[in-house]
Amino acid sequence: MSQITRVFDIFDRQLAQNPLADCLNHKVKGKWVSFSTQEVAAKINAVSLGLLKLGIQKNDKVAIISANRPEWNFVDLGIQQIGAISVPMYPTITAEDFKYIFEHGEVKIVFVENAELFQKASTATASNPLPIYTFSEVAGAKHWTEVENLGKGEDVAQLKPLKDAVKPQDLLTLIYTSGTTGKPKGVMLSHNNIVSNVLGVRDLFPIKEKTGGKVLSFLPICHIFERTGVYVYFYCFASVYYAESMETIGENIKEVKPDVFLAVPRLLEKVYDKIIAKGFELTGIKKKLFFWAVDLGKVYDPNKSGGFFYDLQLSLANKLIFSKWREALGGNVKAIIIGSAALQPRLARVFWAAGIKVGEGYGLTETSPVIAANHCEVGRIHIGTVGEVIEGCEVKIAEDGEILCKGSNVMMGYYKQPDLTAEVIKNGWFHTGDIGEMVEGKYLKITDRKKEMFKTSGGKYIAPQVMENKFKESVFIEQLMVIGENQKFPAALIIPSFDHLRKWCSMHDIPYSTDKDMIRNEKVLHKIQEEIERLNEGFGNWEKIKQFKLLPQLFSIDGGELTPKLSLKRKAIMAKYEKEVLEIYGSSI
Repeated sequence: MSQITRVFDIFDRQLAQNPLADCLNHKVKGKWVSFSTQEVAAKINAVSLGLLKLGIQKNDKVAIISANRPEWNFVDLGIQQIGAISVPMYPTITAEDFKYIFEHGEVKIVFVENAELFQKASTATASNPLPIYTFSEVAGAKHWTEVENLGKGEDVAQLKPLKDAVKPQDLLTLIYTSGTTGKPKGVMLSHNNIVSNVLGVRDLFPIKEKTGGKVLSFLPICHIFERTGVYVYFYCFASVYYAESMETIGENIKEVKPDVFLAVPRLLEKVYDKIIAKGFELTGIKKKLFFWAVDLGKVYDPNKSGGFFYDLQLSLANKLIFSKWREALGGNVKAIIIGSAALQPRLARVFWAAGIKVGEGYGLTETSPVIAANHCEVGRIHIGTVGEVIEGCEVKIAEDGEILCKGSNVMMGYYKQPDLTAEVIKNGWFHTGDIGEMVEGKYLKITDRKKEMFKTSGGKYIAPQVMENKFKESVFIEQLMVIGENQKFPAALIIPSFDHLRKWCSMHDIPYSTDKDMIRNEKVLHKIQEEIERLNEGFGNWEKIKQFKLLPQLFSIDGGELTPKLSLKRKAIMAKYEKEVLEIYGSSI
């Protein structure tokens, strides 16, 4: 077929060159249900034609609010083919956010997943009713198949001129970023933005185009990281399996046995913590062998031999210990692509040592999203960095350390907000807001968020993300936030890993009552203090955590402490835990 210039060309390429029997897959009533490439194409065309009959035209906005499932793709690609614009939204945001986005984005029609989201969308459109269709059967609601059925009897040939009229520079999607403060901004991404990114990262995925493979998808497809990933899967002829939920990922991985999946560091941390917890349950020689293998992994370097004796030990560790780790991930994983936040280098080393290749990348919604990424191959991986800048993208480091980016992956701008666009795109360079440096002249390393760095009252700069990432290496720490702006010293708000804490208390004959009680227990506080002191060793005196407060419950999206991307809402956390901060710093805050 002709050159790929629009996103729907990627799927058309699969249809023309290598149609799959299991293109899209999901579980229905406990059984995997597959859609072939041809079946998916028929549904996409029917949705396009159905939307036309409903009066949707080029540049009209259509919202999609749903977890990952094949219907998401049917509607997404159906919208694209007629030149309309998708507005994907996180299911977890509030009805007030829905209302704002519907109105600001001038949405004409809404697709939602289930009864809960139907109710939320109905509340958001009470003063300005919009047609709402559901993917699941919901009493009293229109089902998405009504749109599909409207298009089934229509002539598919009428889509060709509409597809031909879609240009690479046309707006494809509006993605509203929640941010950590203020109203969401509508990031405008064109077909060319995302196509350039797909072509720029496709070689990162160790999936051979002609043989395809299986992938498991569970990160929210409404976020550009997973969405671009799914388009890459289409390009590489990989079969996409949607996990049932975030809670069933482990089980689904064992069923699907994927070659590749995308993940965030938090998931890898949880996998690692579970493995380590099982190691603590072992006894005798088995326990010693387990932690011997882990210690070997912590110093592993994919790019060079550790010497004859080290390599011999690692080979033995792989047979005795790490083979079980690979089995837990389906036994077939060739790579895990990590994004959205910083990955602890020791995790990358341990998983690589275990024969599980982890490639960390970096980018933003505004860059479609990838700017740089590590390849999952020896010689093109540099642990502790986010890898090489991708093809078609240019990066430079500003005088103040900010990472600037230029390329076809950079957004068109923020929808109806030229002033905000001008703040981040200057002289053709997108200002990421992240601080970084180049390592060995070609690997990009992120050191912190420009806006999140702060000064102590002594004038010393603190990079909280670097510190937070290091302190989360402790199996006793689930989450934490470093504080101390304009204060004499840095401190931390910490949520312990309560699962690990229970086991530790049991091993040390400490009665465990409730989480709330245990964060005041002197022995627990002493243990966390020991962990803080151990991890403080890698920082300068001005950076060391001097005091901390333990909190009884996890930061969450629902609780208002995290964005949908799981970034800390620092101002909200400071406000919510003002009492605890006052106890640390007194009345000086």
